[in-house]
Amino acid sequence: MARKKREMPEMNTSSLPDLIFSFLFFIMMVTTMREVTLKVRFTKPAGTQLEKLENKSAVSFIYVGPPTDNLRAQYGSSTRIQLNDRYAEPKEVMDFIYQERQSMSDQSAQVVSIKADVKTQMGYITDIKEVLRKSWALKVNYSAMRRN
Repeated sequence: MARKKREMPEMNTSSLPDLIFSFLFFIMMVTTMREVTLKVRFTKPAGTQLEKLENKSAVSFIYVGPPTDNLRAQYGSSTRIQLNDRYAEPKEVMDFIYQERQSMSDQSAQVVSIKADVKTQMGYITDIKEVLRKSWALKVNYSAMRRN
């Protein structure tokens, strides 16, 4: 009796594109992209009573500090304010806040986070706070690291 050689059945790959698409969609949803290229250098001040921000989608960031090393020759070493990817003056903060507020679904949840260098003079922070007050951005957060 001659035995018949059994052939291996082919693998069903019809659901493979759905699986790959689902995996790609999952990766796109959980990955955060860096939105801002930092043009200022800042060392966070240290604090003891810190709270973590809950809803980061409603946070607008203002960076304050000296220009990074590669931009120092062009802009000098004086303290600068960075809004998104550009330098700005304190009076431009109001327009920035209005633009950020318009892009949010829940405009009342807007929080402004100031990420300032530890050596920034308080006058810069006060100027920014006055403009924030005039633009009705009253929820202000100061970024810091935990003191050991």
